Amino acid sequence: METMVSSDNLYSRTLDALDEAGNLRTLSQAEHQGKWIWKEGKRMLNLSSNDYLGLAADTALRDEFMRTLSERDFLFSSSSSRLLTGNFTVYDELERMLAEMFGASGALVFSSGYHMNTGILPAVADAHTLILADKLVHASLIDGIRLSAARCIRYRHQDYGQLEALLAKSYKDYERIIIVTESIFSMDGDVAPLDRLVDLKKRYPGVMLYVDEAHGIGVRGKNGLGVAEEQGCMKDIDFLCGTFGKALASVGAYVVCSEVMRSFLVNRMRTFIFTTALPPLNVAWTKFILSRLGGWNDRRERLAEAAIRVQAAVRGAGRECPSSSHIVPLIVGESNQTILKAEDMQRKGFYVLPVRPPTVPEGTSRLRISLTAAVTEEEVDSLCREL
Repeated sequence: METMVSSDNLYSRTLDALDEAGNLRTLSQAEHQGKWIWKEGKRMLNLSSNDYLGLAADTALRDEFMRTLSERDFLFSSSSSRLLTGNFTVYDELERMLAEMFGASGALVFSSGYHMNTGILPAVADAHTLILADKLVHASLIDGIRLSAARCIRYRHQDYGQLEALLAKSYKDYERIIIVTESIFSMDGDVAPLDRLVDLKKRYPGVMLYVDEAHGIGVRGKNGLGVAEEQGCMKDIDFLCGTFGKALASVGAYVVCSEVMRSFLVNRMRTFIFTTALPPLNVAWTKFILSRLGGWNDRRERLAEAAIRVQAAVRGAGRECPSSSHIVPLIVGESNQTILKAEDMQRKGFYVLPVRPPTVPEGTSRLRISLTAAVTEEEVDSLCREL
């Protein structure tokens, strides 16, 4: 018991230090009502959601989906991994749909974006591999890199001169090099020039490209297939990844790849092999959403217009704004001041949350304004006045 108390004291001191620095996290309770959040009796516009197209609270869409189901479709658990008894027909249907939509020969679905990013790189990258990753890639990608046997160099954020220098210096020393990036970066909201990365990849032998479209799928491109579609380079990306839990209002993740790579991942990817598969009902919902994705250009246009206006308002307030997407950071700097700014915005009816280290670098704490297509012009105007 004494040892346990001593250990608790150690952890308590760590928590106290986080609290003093303004970086202590807690789980808050809130009631959702469409695009609104109710918290402590106050209604606020939800600007911290990843429901970018406003589909998650669309009851008419949900009712339409329910009418497509029969009693046998209400399977709330797969009760197994896909390599045992959990590979229901709807999985294969979804993966074929994904491959066809993206013009690829293969696709594979995962239980979450974290499973995806922590599983693919350890499976495909060995000691003869060099990973070149953007400095600001998501924590799940960093964890995947650490779990791999590869050497990794993280190039300065969106510094493609440095990236090319690293490629030119290293390509003869490794069997393969994997460039890792996001398409829309989750904290700064800036967009990677994927077409330029494809060009770099083609200049050097043995180079592969891994792109996480978690924040791009659904919101960019003529058919909502992401930044890679928008930039015309979908077929040139070796691992074109995305999630279903943001703009697509579902759960899980996917990679679009070659059929050979799909088979390799099924055999070697530990986070795919050793986990329970998604519930078939959720997979059916994802398939339903994807079948309608190309028809929501009006939502994508509203979202893009709102983003441009909010970005301009942030810059107009004299703050740096790196964003060129629907994720708009309001960079405050110091964590405690960021908390105070978030509380002020919430008092004014906007539910925005502080993002602090270690999620972002020290000195760059911010409010992360996450826009959705459900927000009206009047609400955008009101938000811009308060920034």
